[in-house]
Amino acid sequence: MNNPSAPLTIGALAQRTGLNVSAIRYYEEIGLIPAATRRPSGHRVYSAGAEDLLTFIRRCRGFGFSVEDTKALVSLASVGDRDCVEARDIAQMHLHAVRERLAELQGLERTLSAYVTDCGAQCAGGPASGCTILKDLGDGGAGRTTAGATTPRPPARCCG
Repeated sequence: MNNPSAPLTIGALAQRTGLNVSAIRYYEEIGLIPAATRRPSGHRVYSAGAEDLLTFIRRCRGFGFSVEDTKALVSLASVGDRDCVEARDIAQMHLHAVRERLAELQGLERTLSAYVTDCGAQCAGGPASGCTILKDLGDGGAGRTTAGATTPRPPARCCG
């Protein structure tokens, strides 16, 4: 049976946290986690608390928090007397950025969907040189923008 308080090698820590060894080394290098102690052989060993900390970091990064925001959240989690409004503010700023990116992606989806629909209706099966998708990409979309807005345009014709 594993001793939960026994020091962990970097490989064991990687396996338990779902991170790769290079990520753990990187987080140690930039100060996100405390430096490991070294065995006489030079191998890194980590305290049992490193597993919880790295799991927290992995989750922060999985939510897309920057390294800087993750550092701030780690600091907040480790100091009990700070106001949680700091964590809320970091999360709120990230939420705003995620919503902006989501709006951009939704616009991109609308534009790509229109490209695919136009091709299916107008030229699918014809020569690629006349494809509406390639023409739209080449002329900037004839009024389409990456935000998804479209302006009326005459249908591209490629096969007739």
